[in-house]
Amino acid sequence: MTSRDLRHDQSFFELVTGSYARLIGENLVPAGATAEWLYEHAPFVVLAHNTDADPKFIYANKLAQACFGYTWEEFLGLPSRLSAEAPNRDERAHILEEVARRGFVRGYRGVRISKAGRRFWIDDGVVWQLADRAGVNRGQAATFTSWTDI
Repeated sequence: MTSRDLRHDQSFFELVTGSYARLIGENLVPAGATAEWLYEHAPFVVLAHNTDADPKFIYANKLAQACFGYTWEEFLGLPSRLSAEAPNRDERAHILEEVARRGFVRGYRGVRISKAGRRFWIDDGVVWQLADRAGVNRGQAATFTSWTDI
């Protein structure tokens, strides 16, 4: 997608929230929320990766950083497949293919791994296509509100 800093980027915020609303049929954020709110204060994880053959993270809000144990700088450019251990990557790839076909998946549950090697379940996740208003695919995003250490 881009190498610009997306933490407080309003156009990226509109891509994330707009594509979510168009595909899921509900709002991701409360009325009046801003790009800064999503990055700094959202009470849920939001991650996004680009459209590369081996997708790289382009966005991870503060709660995502706390959950996975990476800084903003460490997250950026990290292959998103590394958020799952090798045995769980096939299952993750299947979900991403399903999202590419259907536009989104709700109720996703899977095992993820932090930078330090801590394994955890994410529950009730939503993964969706980052499609702009013209329908151009800009990547995929995911959100979840709860996780449990294994």
